[in-house]
Parts: sequence; structure tokens; C-alpha cells
Amino acid sequence: MHPVTGSRASAPAMGRAPRLSADRVRTPPRMPAARPPIRSRADAETVALLHRAARVLIEEVPRLTDRIVALMKEREPAYRSAAVDAHEVWREVHDSLSHNVRSLVHPKETRESARSCAWRIGTDRAAQGFPLDALLHAYRIGCTVVWEQLLETASREDPLGAPSLVHVAADVWNFVDEHCTLVATAYQEVERQLSWHRENRYRIIVAALLDGTARVSDFPEAEQVLGLPEQGRYAVVALEDADAACRTPHSVEVGDGLRTVWHTAEGTAHAIVLLGKGDGDGGGDGDGDRDTGVERLVRGLEVPPGARAGVSPAVTGLAAINTARRLADTALRTRPAAGSAALLEERYPEALVVSSPDLGTALAERMLGPVLALESADRETLLTTLAAWLEAGGSARRAGGLLFCHRNTVLNRLRRYEQLTGRSLDHPREVMELSLALSAHRLLTP
Repeated sequence: MHPVTGSRASAPAMGRAPRLSADRVRTPPRMPAARPPIRSRADAETVALLHRAARVLIEEVPRLTDRIVALMKEREPAYRSAAVDAHEVWREVHDSLSHNVRSLVHPKETRESARSCAWRIGTDRAAQGFPLDALLHAYRIGCTVVWEQLLETASREDPLGAPSLVHVAADVWNFVDEHCTLVATAYQEVERQLSWHRENRYRIIVAALLDGTARVSDFPEAEQVLGLPEQGRYAVVALEDADAACRTPHSVEVGDGLRTVWHTAEGTAHAIVLLGKGDGDGGGDGDGDRDTGVERLVRGLEVPPGARAGVSPAVTGLAAINTARRLADTALRTRPAAGSAALLEERYPEALVVSSPDLGTALAERMLGPVLALESADRETLLTTLAAWLEAGGSARRAGGLLFCHRNTVLNRLRRYEQLTGRSLDHPREVMELSLALSAHRLLTP
């Protein structure tokens, strides 16, 4: 370091990490231009004394390296970590010191290489994930040792002139501050790029799982990056929010502390949800015992007002995520009410209709054509009555209760439907087709 002339040198740091690979940081950060040197108030005699002391220190770099490394380990816990290679730390401190002290004697020739060394230390530590605070602390430890040694050596060389070095003290710490800033800037720039890389890789992996382009060889990375086990039990949630397209899906509460990974594209957000251990996709000893992981997911899912959600059945393994995503999209197309979620397992007839809209439209025309040709009031009366009758399990009395009319009124309307269409509601097949036709009309009519 050269506080008098403005030359800058690197600080001691931990063992060098491997250089950043091109696939991790596309554009290595560029070191900023050096700021203009600050003119020192030191006179020529003080500068000459500083140079003489620095020449002595060049021969003592190994001893100084031992001292600085010991202080770093004593004062900074990060350097006591088993992950830190002691030999690499010593070698880099030694190289840094050599460069640093020589810059005191030859400032112009060494300034840029010293700055480059500091910049490289910052980028390497960021790539390695070493704490920035620990790195800057080590830098200051090294600079303090060098400055103290300079004062001690100058006092031996010229006891009367040594006090004059106080005039360069401010320059020394301006140097320390500037180089700490250089190291921190390099660190933060690489950290930003690595953060972008991690987030981008995260998005790519999630998208590949959802769209089915992930390969089996990608699953270990998916497990590591996303925290999703390869053979876990999963469901997918499809969320559509027409009233708030920019809503952050991560704010949507899934509930039960389930591990959830979100992905947003083309206006629809998808969540891959890791179900609890042992959660199945249906069944139980009875209706009262039917409590699958997906049903718990649906109960805990807080769909924002105005939004709609579709939930797939449970699937096993990352390889089945794409299937679950397609089923969740199908459930969403069954038009759940705003603010609610549609569980596909409870809407298979509607799912069949939206999965084949041409057939659904044809079926609606076949079963409801004459009814749809009626005047609006008559049409809606008959359609509402048919839907209520089906919901009531074919009971005219219960349907009348839903419609607030007498059972005979319901029966009269049902007969009118049979007369208009030539269909018989006594035939189970035609009742099934009617149910699908009503769903098709509701879901496919603009």
C-alpha cells in the first residue's frame, strides 16, 4: 500500500477459491477505474523514510505472514472453520503482503496490479460463499499489522524522523477504506450475479418439472435446489387471478406448513406442493374417514378474492409433476367460484367436458337443443329445474324445495323437457347424458 502517492495494494485473505465458471457468471464483473490519487502532505524526507522501511519489510514478509494468519484465526471465527485450507490462507496472505509492501517502493508500477489483486479477492470470496464481513475484517487486520511494522522499522532506521510518519496516517486509512470498498464492490457484484443465476436456475427447474421437459438426470439437482424429494407425494395447484394479474403467488397461503414451490407464466401461477408423508390420493374406510393429503391442501388453500384455483389429485414422484399440472389446469377450467378452489377428484364430469369441448358442445346440442331454442325466460326455467332435479338425486319433492315450488310443478317441467327433446328421464343413460350436457352448456357457453 502507498498512502503517500496513492498506490493501492491488496489485503490478506483466505485461500483462493476456484475461478468462477462461465456457466455461473456469464459476464465477469469489471473492476472500476481507480480514483485520482490524493495528494499527501508528507515531505520528501518522510516519503524516503517510508521507502527505506518498506524495503526492510520485504525481507520480513514470511514472518509477517505468520503473524497476520495467527491474528486472523484468533480474531475472526470464519478463518477457524474446517472448510478453510490453512495452507491456502498462508500462501495468499504471503502473496498479498509481498505485493502490498512492494507497492510502497514502486507505487506507479504496481498500482493497477495491486488493485486487480484486491478485486480478485472480492470476486473469489463471493464465489466461495465466504462471509464479506469476515473478509473485510481480515483485510483491516493485515493493514494494521503492516502499518505498525512500518512505524517500528522507521523508528529503528531514524528515531528522530519516525514521528513524521504521522502525516501519512490519514492517507493510510483512506487507502484501507478505498480498498475495502473495492473488495466489497467486487464481492457484491459477483454475489448479485450468482443470486441471479440461482434464481434463474430455480425457475428453469420448476418450469421443466411443470411442462414435462425435465429429464431423469435432472431430478437430483431438482431435489437439491428445490428441496423436493424425487419420490415424494405431490399435488399441483393452478391459480388464475384476473383481478390482480401482478399478485405475487408466494403470498398465497397453502396451509399446514406444506413445502410449496411456485412458478408464474402467461397469467397463471402453479404451485408444486409436497404432501405429507403417507398422504394418499383417495380412499378410506368410509366417507367420514376420507381425509386425503389433497383434501387437507384444499382446506388450507386461501384463494385470494376474485381468483380461482384448480387442484390436481396426488401423484408420486417428480416425473409425474407434469401430469399433475395438466390435471390442475383441467380442474381450473371447470370454473370454480371466485375465491375458491376446484378439486379435480370432485369434478370429473366437468373435467371430461372441458377436456373435449367439441364433444361437449355436440352433446349439449343433442340433449338440450330444443330447450336452448326457447325464449329466455322459459329456457332458464327449464334449465334451472333440470339442474335442481339432478342435484336432488332425481327427487321432485327435494327439487321443489330448492326451487321454492310444488313438486307437481317440477314434474310438469320435467315432462315438458321430455316432450321437447324426445328424451326419457326414466333411462339412467339419458340422465347421465343430460347431466353432462348441462355441465357443457354452463362451462362452454361464452
